Amino acid sequence: MRIVIGAPSNGAALKEEVRQYLERDNRVSNVVDLSTPDVTYPDVSIRAAQMVVDGEADRAILICGTGVGTAIAASKVRGARAATAHDLITARGAVENYDAQILCMGQNIIAPIYATALVDVWLDAKHDPAGFYGPKVAEISDYENR
Repeated sequence: MRIVIGAPSNGAALKEEVRQYLERDNRVSNVVDLSTPDVTYPDVSIRAAQMVVDGEADRAILICGTGVGTAIAASKVRGARAATAHDLITARGAVENYDAQILCMGQNIIAPIYATALVDVWLDAKHDPAGFYGPKVAEISDYENR
């Protein structure tokens, strides 16, 4: 799996912990870090989401103070589905139910050990378009494509 990761300065410390975790994970073939000291959360979020939508990455992880700003910005990219998750059920459901390709977390909300546990669940989660939520995700995509 190819993962793009990014964070503005208020998510840099947690992003670094998660990046190192991903680089040691056998499920991950490549990690691209879009972070720079002066990057804003909208810029890094939109760039990461566009890479996913364009097929340059399979999924993305974005980290800011709360995970909310990155999710809002990334979701502005047509075809991108970003979800803020700070618990295991939400992280798994974001992918399984809603086909979210982008996981957003908040450095001010979650400790690194929990963030890596969420990433672990998130990496294993798969969306089934034929499942219960498949038609609902398609309905959202249909609206977005109008």
